[in-house]
Amino acid sequence: MYIIINVYFDQMVFILIMPIFSIESLLHFIHYYISIGPGNFFNNVLTSTIQLLAVVEPFGIIPILINLTKKMEKETSKALSKTAAVTSAILLMIFAIAGTQILSAFGITVNSFMVAGGALLFIVSLEIMRHGELRNIENELQGTGVVPIAFPLIAGPGAITSVIISQQKDGPIVTLLSIIIVIGITYLVLRSLNPIYRILGNRGSEIISRIFAVILAAIAIQYIVEGLRNIIVK
Repeated sequence: MYIIINVYFDQMVFILIMPIFSIESLLHFIHYYISIGPGNFFNNVLTSTIQLLAVVEPFGIIPILINLTKKMEKETSKALSKTAAVTSAILLMIFAIAGTQILSAFGITVNSFMVAGGALLFIVSLEIMRHGELRNIENELQGTGVVPIAFPLIAGPGAITSVIISQQKDGPIVTLLSIIIVIGITYLVLRSLNPIYRILGNRGSEIISRIFAVILAAIAIQYIVEGLRNIIVK
């Protein structure tokens, strides 16, 4: 059973799905909140938010996002931003609540997921480096909001791994709050792409997107290396 919470950002409705906690879970949270104190609780939220924001890095992928949306109409780009933000928020929340169980159900470890996600991210970066953009994007506008923007650019393997670890370390409340904050910031970045593109122009955005595609490829390889290293060590 679920509570649907509406969070408005510039005429946008985030549909964030959160489970209804039992009375026992609620009492456990109250005890946890009292035991660590309000100061430590907000410090945990701040720390978790900063860690997730560093992994998602919405400002770092601005050039690539500009490249993906530069040929779209304003309304299409706006709808795409909403779709990407909502999808990535729901995806991260699902993995924050039951990420370990979901992966275990399919016999997948977090490290294997990092390798697979890194490989997908590398393919995206390679496509942008070779062609300056993702081809056939005009024919797949609705799907593009999910792949590659929502996943793996926003809710990538690093972000998913981060929320799983945060849930194990700080609990679901802290993790869910950090997701809401980070996705809110990311949505504001997505809505600012058109003004940024007008400043950079077509040539400038293409050059910067290719440079950041190289950085994106390096991040993807890092995910793959870390995942493989952990698998070999274990």
